[in-house]
Amino acid sequence: MPWTSPAAASRAEAAARGSVTTRTRIAQRLHDSVAPADPEAQARAAWPPAAAAALFPAPLVPAAVLLPLVERAPGLSVLLTRRTDHLRDHPGQVSFPGGRVERGDAGPLATALREAGEELGIEASRVTVAGYLPAQAIVTGFVVTPVVGFLSADIELRPDTFEVAEAFEVPLAFILDPVNLMTSIHLLRGVEVPVFEYHYAGHRIWGATAKMLHTLSIIVKTDGY
Repeated sequence: MPWTSPAAASRAEAAARGSVTTRTRIAQRLHDSVAPADPEAQARAAWPPAAAAALFPAPLVPAAVLLPLVERAPGLSVLLTRRTDHLRDHPGQVSFPGGRVERGDAGPLATALREAGEELGIEASRVTVAGYLPAQAIVTGFVVTPVVGFLSADIELRPDTFEVAEAFEVPLAFILDPVNLMTSIHLLRGVEVPVFEYHYAGHRIWGATAKMLHTLSIIVKTDGY
């Protein structure tokens, strides 16, 4: 059996404790969350009425994503995809597995699990659902309900190469570190809109995906959330 120094063992134990604590905190804080009965109303309420009317002038298309957290030994990591360049919606962008709610879906959870299966080959039974983040309106015309779920480290992905150019992971600790968050203000349809952004290993994570990660970060780090 290879020798491990006491200092290295202590660091490994601390990392493991941190991972458990973070996982537990997420599970506890999302335990009572429910899918919004009216995602569009919830998402529009996050904006002043005039801004919401300007940014989202038409009814929004319901959609859902799975925000997968992989339980790695060093700590939780976020599973993301880069969409292929030929897709009609958000080509080439970094995103979570997800899509629009189809007629046969029982709700956003069913949509998120179905899309994760279609895009990455993740079986619904392998996802331990933690809960929901607030619905988010997107200027491309969707209202997205994020579903947070845990995946075990032995998960095997089978990406659909038509939709997914690449699947990769980002340590959750990287997202939680405020030094890695970039924020800018864009003027869109006459409204000043905050845009969040992370850069990791050559990947640009921005827009709606980064905003969802920022929301998760707030939930993890804010006492009494």
